[in-house]
Amino acid sequence: MIVIDSDLTTLMQKLNISQAQMQQYASMTIEEIVEAEAENGNSQAVDFAAELFTNVEKLVKIFKLSDPNNKLEILNEMTAQQLYLFLPEMEESDLSQGLKYFTQDKLLAMLEKIPPEQIVNTVFEMFSKEEVISYLPEEQLNKFLTSTDIEKNKVLEHMKEIPPEYIAQMIENVTGEEVKDMDQKKMLAQVDDFNPLEFKNALLGLQPIAKQQLTLGLAKEHTELFQLFDPHAYANMINTYKQQPELVKAMAVIEEDQKIKMLKELPNDLLAIVITQIDARDFADILINKCPDILAQIVAK
Repeated sequence: MIVIDSDLTTLMQKLNISQAQMQQYASMTIEEIVEAEAENGNSQAVDFAAELFTNVEKLVKIFKLSDPNNKLEILNEMTAQQLYLFLPEMEESDLSQGLKYFTQDKLLAMLEKIPPEQIVNTVFEMFSKEEVISYLPEEQLNKFLTSTDIEKNKVLEHMKEIPPEYIAQMIENVTGEEVKDMDQKKMLAQVDDFNPLEFKNALLGLQPIAKQQLTLGLAKEHTELFQLFDPHAYANMINTYKQQPELVKAMAVIEEDQKIKMLKELPNDLLAIVITQIDARDFADILINKCPDILAQIVAK
């Protein structure tokens, strides 16, 4: 039950009621007390009633909204749609903390649905670029290296960074002939002459270690290319190497609108607990301006 000025001092002052008279009202709601006093000609009671539904500071004081337990009592009376009204007014750090109420499986499922750049930012909070490439399965490297988003000349430029024997192997896989001249410049020129299908097959035929080296070189220079990897591959990586608290911490970098979308998937009772962290004045302002029906119900209790 909401504790409302347990010593009743504030309420008595605001309504201009003596302690003796207040004792007679012990079993009545605020609304009933105000109505009774208004009928007795107490103008302060009328003013108080009007102000209670318009004055943020008064609402915070009377209902002791700085106490999360009192906020929770009010929030538990609300529908999901009413609870959602509070989320955009919350601090981002409090929204992030709310993610701890999800299981790791649920967090990963939601992570796969957010924009790719935000997935990558979250991953980088937990892994270095080198770790990401080393942990990804080969099929993801194949997808990356053969993506139409990567220009052939960029791939050729970074092929200079891998050992020449791997380039020779690429050529041999396509031509079926042994490479005798290991001059890197000449080999790269030959690879450059491959038609699109040959070039693709040459890349797919690389040794896994060479694919990793080539992929890392390209992705480190153009970080946005990390978005080419499948969200599910990132989710599997996180699930393999990280625990739920580490994931929650990393997800702090996700943008506010996405965190709000995620929190809306919590059941009402858990979402209400998350919202109790909102500033008391912001809470009162939303009650007054967006949930007057809930405020009226509370006053009548």
